[in-house]
Amino acid sequence: MNKTEIQIVQKYLRDTLGNQKLILDPKTATKDSVEVFLDSEFIAVVSRDKEDGDLCYNFHMAILEEDLPDEDDL
Repeated sequence: MNKTEIQIVQKYLRDTLGNQKLILDPKTATKDSVEVFLDSEFIAVVSRDKEDGDLCYNFHMAILEEDLPDEDDL
């Protein structure tokens, strides 16, 4: 992903998710993806997908069981 794409997708995610602390790190960008951080914690990957002439960006976030709250905390 190029710098302009990263900035556009970052703004979209910040506005949509209501969190200005989301950062798409250009240092981690490859040809088709970039890492997403919340403050300094890695939380997801955004991948660029251009198939059949359509361009989209996929946000993929894995949630580890160990990061979930206990049932008692709900």
